[in-house]
Amino acid sequence: MGGFSLWHILIFAVIVLLLFGGNRFSNMMGDVAKGLKSFKQGMADDDDEQKRRHEEQRRLGSQDRPIDVTPNPRVGDPVAPPPPPSDQQPR
Repeated sequence: MGGFSLWHILIFAVIVLLLFGGNRFSNMMGDVAKGLKSFKQGMADDDDEQKRRHEEQRRLGSQDRPIDVTPNPRVGDPVAPPPPPSDQQPR
């Protein structure tokens, strides 16, 4: 009793078609579809613009920082040479 049934929806649809006519209703739905399409395209363009800006900032940011070339031998690194043995014996 509190909601719309199938009959209510069908009667409402028939009244809308009688008031607006089939051609006018079809044109309105076409306009709605065009609006949705342009909205989705605008959102995709905005995402592409943000991705392009991010890539550009990342590319420019990597050029501004100097590259660290100081040697830093690690203790557990197999490539790093072992420390030289001490020749002096503690007395």
